[in-house]
Amino acid sequence: MFIQRGYRTKLGDIHAPIKIDFHIAGPSEYDISCFGVDKNELLYDDSYMIFYNQLKSPDGAICMNGTSFNVNLDKLPSDVVKLVFTISIDGDGTMGMIHQINVKLSQLHQEDLVLNLTGSNFKDQKAIIAIEIYNKNEWRMNAVANGFNGGLSQLLKAYGGVEEEDVQAIPSTLASPISVIPTPTSKVSLEKKLEKNAPQLVNLAKPLKVALEKNKVPDIVAKVALILDISGSMTKIYKNRTVQSIVNKILPLAIQFDDNEELDFWYYGSRPKRMEAVTMSNYYNAVPVNYKPLMESLGYGNYEPAVMREIIEEYRTSSIPAYIIFITDGGVGSKREIKNLMIEASKYPIFWQFVGISGFGYGILKQLDTIKDRFVDNANFFALDDFNKVTDDELYDRLLKEFPSWLTEAKNKGIIR
Repeated sequence: MFIQRGYRTKLGDIHAPIKIDFHIAGPSEYDISCFGVDKNELLYDDSYMIFYNQLKSPDGAICMNGTSFNVNLDKLPSDVVKLVFTISIDGDGTMGMIHQINVKLSQLHQEDLVLNLTGSNFKDQKAIIAIEIYNKNEWRMNAVANGFNGGLSQLLKAYGGVEEEDVQAIPSTLASPISVIPTPTSKVSLEKKLEKNAPQLVNLAKPLKVALEKNKVPDIVAKVALILDISGSMTKIYKNRTVQSIVNKILPLAIQFDDNEELDFWYYGSRPKRMEAVTMSNYYNAVPVNYKPLMESLGYGNYEPAVMREIIEEYRTSSIPAYIIFITDGGVGSKREIKNLMIEASKYPIFWQFVGISGFGYGILKQLDTIKDRFVDNANFFALDDFNKVTDDELYDRLLKEFPSWLTEAKNKGIIR
């Protein structure tokens, strides 16, 4: 069913997922976004601004995939009473230059609703408020189709968010530089997130905050991944649950950096295995009490290059930086392979923080600073005599010591912007 500007209707079964597809034809780059707002028409939380660098809300109620949104109204917090779907232009130009916009709302067992627009509807505006899904005693849809004079930043401000000063793009010789985007300063604090969702970890918020400030780590969006050695020599620290403690202490870093508040997670022995992402709802059983079947299935050795290749493949085209924390107890071989992989990865938006625990024989990991032919210095290593005896302040300080300098160098070389 084709609809016009101003068309309103009650939605069907609100328990059924909703899909909203955007098809835009024009000479410029266009960004689509969704703002989850409260009764005061203000952004409920910065995590409910869904756009190219924050692809889903924490509860999974709003998910963006390419130029489509999937919405599950049942999962939304009760204070989110409206979802506003927008289109903004990236760079010069106006919405008047656009050839055609097609916005389709699909819902199970309901007729599709299709809104067609052209640039003649908008003239000099830089953005469009396309449609709204709102709750007024019942969930309804409104085809707004109104122009907006500002771009994405101004849309954010209009809904009560505050954006930091934009980072200037740096000329690059690489094909696809990525962005360290500005983030709203109205962000819910890490401490409040942990208090609400993982109170057992709330004591980690303060030492992490101190380390972030001490090392002048910028407020960025980044993926965080944890790579855990599960070779036979790690048996003791799996048995005494030290490894679970490692997961607990790394998760707050992911919550701080990752807009999805998820820690990507791999085990590796002779072979690697990617696991379910670690979150505030499942972290406490990320390391199985009966770890032996997993250890056996991955082999009792440790072959770092295999998992490193998976990491490179996963993040080499990432639109945001990837911060990799790689835990091993030593016995590191494959010097030539690791060296070549580090050289290859130096052109990608990946920073490697290797940490040795309770072991020896770290091999090339102790020589990372001497690896030549890298595009940037993309790695750091330090060893701990006993993970359980290191204070949280020292741990976070050491984890974050070289990450900011990599961000700066990678930005200067055009890997990120």
